[in-house]
Amino acid sequence: MALPHGGEKSTQLLNAQAHVWNHIFNFINSMSLKCAVQLGILDIIHKHGKPMTLAEFVEALPMNKVKTQSVPRLMHILIHLGFFMKAKISKGEEETGYWITPASRLLLKNEPLSVAPFLLAMLDPVLTEPWHHLSAWFENENYTPFDTAHGKMLWEWRHVKSMLILSSRANSGPSSKSGCTETKTEKHDTHF
Repeated sequence: MALPHGGEKSTQLLNAQAHVWNHIFNFINSMSLKCAVQLGILDIIHKHGKPMTLAEFVEALPMNKVKTQSVPRLMHILIHLGFFMKAKISKGEEETGYWITPASRLLLKNEPLSVAPFLLAMLDPVLTEPWHHLSAWFENENYTPFDTAHGKMLWEWRHVKSMLILSSRANSGPSSKSGCTETKTEKHDTHF
């Protein structure tokens, strides 16, 4: 695509292109966060009690050490999203490490208000697959995109029911005393 003449129109076109690209690659954010929860990254750093250097952090991760060079890229995304920050290891030193933020506390496994089970449930392939069939759903007779993707309604899937019930139980323990809203699993006749 050729850029139009004129600085203002070129800037508008570049801004529009950046906007489109941000939406194209937006899935990377949620998948990176899912990876952090699945690997226990937040819990490892929190349990350490202070910022961790990259070397300490990689050593503690349950991962194939051949893939160590990819960890800084993942952490860069998570820092950009506000789930981690770089912090000095100690006051007198210049060395920095990774530390958690207030938002990441909500994803700790033993935190009373943890939404980690809900995050994992909502990003499960069974629930994300219907979004790949949205255009087909608009063209067919099915009631929901889930039905288009899986040939069944959402509430007919035992896997989904158990996943949502477990997520609800995990989030309703200690948090139910704090007035937080519990996840309900009711059958609805509403469409998309």
